Amino acid sequence: MADMRLTLLFALCQLPGSLALPLRQEAGGLGQLQWEQAENYLERFYVHNSKRKEANTFETKLKEMQRFFGLPVTGKLNSRVIEIMQKPRCGVPDVAEFSLSPGPSKWPFNIISYRIVSYTSDLPQDVVDEIVAKALSLWSEKTPLKFYRVKSGIADIMISFARGVHGDFYPFDGPGNTLAHAFAPGLGLGGDAHFDKDEHWTDSSSSLGINFLYAATHELGHSLGLGHSSDFDAVMYPTYKTEEKQDFKLAPDDIKGIQKLYGKR
Repeated sequence: MADMRLTLLFALCQLPGSLALPLRQEAGGLGQLQWEQAENYLERFYVHNSKRKEANTFETKLKEMQRFFGLPVTGKLNSRVIEIMQKPRCGVPDVAEFSLSPGPSKWPFNIISYRIVSYTSDLPQDVVDEIVAKALSLWSEKTPLKFYRVKSGIADIMISFARGVHGDFYPFDGPGNTLAHAFAPGLGLGGDAHFDKDEHWTDSSSSLGINFLYAATHELGHSLGLGHSSDFDAVMYPTYKTEEKQDFKLAPDDIKGIQKLYGKR
């Protein structure tokens, strides 16, 4: 029996760091399910192209997340980190862009077409049309950008509601969790914005649904080339905020980011 215990201990010591780490942290009171959710979250939203092993360890990714959200950078899983991980959010990674082409992530022109390909049954189609136009106007008010809608064919920005697997490599996951995602400017999927049809979309802030104006403004920011912001007040902050906003508008950080790409109006 003693030999068996020694053999098991030796085998555990040989496990890679990414697996050995949760075993140590689980001993601190966190369950296996919480650990698996945390690992999946970091794999999805803190992706690195670096081939350096240390850039993609659990601890390194967790520290990067903690730094992004303004938390104490400990590299240890705790209840505050878990709380943020469980909030509904955008599906775009925090440290890597949905960019389909090399070079700067911006449109090389200032007149941009868009098309609403499909709708949600939660809102009348004309309300969706109005909200998308409003979201785009928030970005155009601060830049030289102009948007025009087409009702058929291919547009620079294709907007759609879909569920589950829907033609890209980022399937939706049902109600909650990932709400939507959008791709940086480029060919093909570049600029396109997808919203999870399984969410309950509303035209006002409500605890019973997701404010489509807030989500659309955020995702279309990605469609124009913006990444996520660590500024809690910014529209480009990655997690969804439910507080009521009577006068919804871009935050200074959003304006600074979009004008860095396209200049002032």
